[in-house]
Amino acid sequence: MKVLFDTNVVLDVLLARQPHADVAAQLFVLIDNGRLSGAICATTVTTVHYIATKSVGRQQARHHLHELLELFDIAAVDRNVLGKALDLGFDDFEDAVLHEAAAASGMTAIVTRNTKDFAHATLPVFDPHELLAALLAASD
Repeated sequence: MKVLFDTNVVLDVLLARQPHADVAAQLFVLIDNGRLSGAICATTVTTVHYIATKSVGRQQARHHLHELLELFDIAAVDRNVLGKALDLGFDDFEDAVLHEAAAASGMTAIVTRNTKDFAHATLPVFDPHELLAALLAASD
C-alpha cells in the first residue's frame, strides 16, 4: 500500500502530540521497516518547517525535515495538481492539493485525522487507527 500522510499525522509524531503521536509513530515504523510505502506532500515539508521552527527551534526543525526526507517519498505539487485541486469540490483547498498530489504520484490511500475533510476524495481515506488496524490485519 502506498499512503500519503496528511500534515497533521506528521506533526503528531514530530511534536509528540498526544494522544495521537503513538499510533502515528507506529505507522512511521512500518514505513521504516518496508511494510508500508509512505509519502508526504511537498507542501507538508514547508508547513512542518514553519510550525516546527516555532515549536522546537530552527535547528531541531531542520533535523526533523532531514529525517522526513529520508523516510518519505515526496508527492510533487505542480500546475496540474493545483488546477485539479481547484475543481475538486473540497471545502479546504490545502486538503484538495494534498489529495491531488497523492493521486498524481500514484498513492493508493491517504491517512489523516481529519477524514471528514476528505468527503469528496476518490482515494480511500483512513484515520491513523483504521490504517494501522488494516495493515496489521493484512499481515496476519
